[in-house]
Amino acid sequence: MPDFASPASMSIFTGADVKCTFDLLQGKAQERLRLNPRKAWYRNLDEVITKDDHEVTLRLKRPQPYLLVLLASGVSPIYPCHVTPAQMRTHPIGTGPFKFVEYKPNEYVKLTRNPDYWKKDRPYLDGLEFPIAASVATRNLMFAADQVDMTLSYGVSMPVMRDIKSQVSDASTTTTDNGARNLIINPAKPPFDNPELRRAVSLTLDRKAFVDILVDGQGLVGGVMQPPPDGVWGLPPEKLAELPGYNPDVQKNRAEARPIMEKLGYGPNKRLAVTVSTRNTAGYRDPTVIAIDQMKEIYIDGTLEVIETANWFPKVIRKDYTLGVNVSETAVDDPDQMFYENYACGSDRNYTGYATRKSTG
Repeated sequence: MPDFASPASMSIFTGADVKCTFDLLQGKAQERLRLNPRKAWYRNLDEVITKDDHEVTLRLKRPQPYLLVLLASGVSPIYPCHVTPAQMRTHPIGTGPFKFVEYKPNEYVKLTRNPDYWKKDRPYLDGLEFPIAASVATRNLMFAADQVDMTLSYGVSMPVMRDIKSQVSDASTTTTDNGARNLIINPAKPPFDNPELRRAVSLTLDRKAFVDILVDGQGLVGGVMQPPPDGVWGLPPEKLAELPGYNPDVQKNRAEARPIMEKLGYGPNKRLAVTVSTRNTAGYRDPTVIAIDQMKEIYIDGTLEVIETANWFPKVIRKDYTLGVNVSETAVDDPDQMFYENYACGSDRNYTGYATRKSTG
């Protein structure tokens, strides 16, 4: 097994650490995580049985072949028993090729090579430094000026990406995105507690326009799961088109939505005013502006409310919004992760209350 890079010395992580980790994730430990979206991943985990330092058995409630993929997803680290979650937030330790050196909020994160890494002669680099730049434009300028070796494509539009490549001729562009931009509706907030109103909102959205505007057409319209051909579980196009708002005939969809709104008492002379909340980053703001514009077609006037990242997730977790635009990012393409994390009862990321213990949870 890999080693923990502990502050004092190197030590092999043990079966006890595995049990401590899953007790923490399942809410069985005295310590608590600030946010715990992975708790929903392991609802099927019944018991962790520790035989010794080197052997642990995970006993499940039902067969779950995809458990191995969840464990290997990259976001299922094993935490050390002797370090609290609070300490891990400020001085994390783990089993990776680099050791934590320093974190300065809004400035940088520094890592150094782990000389005791389990894989011989790795890593190749002596260290890593991550400058923190909140502005996408600033990150792009730093990359073009050769101040950094890599930058994130997150929040960068396709035209801007092409502009960067024109300035940095030897730049290599790699983009992957198993995430979906989605309009979230709080069904507990009137008048959106009416399912017919929610249906009208779904009908007015021109999903292809989002793809064309935001990613220069280099994306796919999909449902909950990643759409094919890349996605294994996504609905095929002919089935997707049967859902409200997914018919490619947008005008027909909106012609169906307007009578619904009029039946509810809205129209050209009585429009519905609503606040549309989103995270204050380009990847969230841009689709929100498009959604607000499209909702005007069915007598809904949205006002954009941008929320800083530190406040956004707590806000939607406590259901303190009416309408919002969010980005659902997935670690693996499988229902065991996507549905449990985003739609199951009690999950921190079940922002819309899709399932509740009072209904189907």
